[in-house]
Amino acid sequence: MAGERDPDGDAWVRDAVSRFEGPLSLYARRLLNDAEAARDVVQDVFLRLCSQARGDVDGHLAEWLFTVCRNRALDVLRKEHRMTRLHDEQVDRCLSPAPGPHDVAERHDLGTRVLALLDTLPPNQREVIRLKFQNGFSYQEISRISGHSVSNVGYLIHAGIKTLRSRLFDGQPAEAGA
Repeated sequence: MAGERDPDGDAWVRDAVSRFEGPLSLYARRLLNDAEAARDVVQDVFLRLCSQARGDVDGHLAEWLFTVCRNRALDVLRKEHRMTRLHDEQVDRCLSPAPGPHDVAERHDLGTRVLALLDTLPPNQREVIRLKFQNGFSYQEISRISGHSVSNVGYLIHAGIKTLRSRLFDGQPAEAGA
């Protein structure tokens, strides 16, 4: 009946919020470089999920959420006509801790350099690399989120990593295992 609440649907949406609010917020923040705008985008994503039939997104909920998040963030960027760089505090949050202070400092420096170099890549390469390595999506999932073909996703990731590696070690001897 119209107007009745579906308790199972409510629980399903609450579960989706608890599982995906953090990763979606991080993804939106990285796309927008604005925490407040990212919160608005993620809130909009979950409002749209509330109006979506559960059967329409079952089996691919993460892809659906990230796709809607991406599209909404791109709408915001188009409206603002700008893209900005990551702040140092965001870089610090992205790095994994290492055991010793020297390792932490080295990792921080390397992470800062990689993230700065990541921002020099074309936006499509930047996006697929972040979806792959920061969010753990498969090529097929990235394809559905970004609208690129699976083979193009593979090419963009390969080309982006090759460019990053080249720029990272340009003029420096490559470290063992690099």
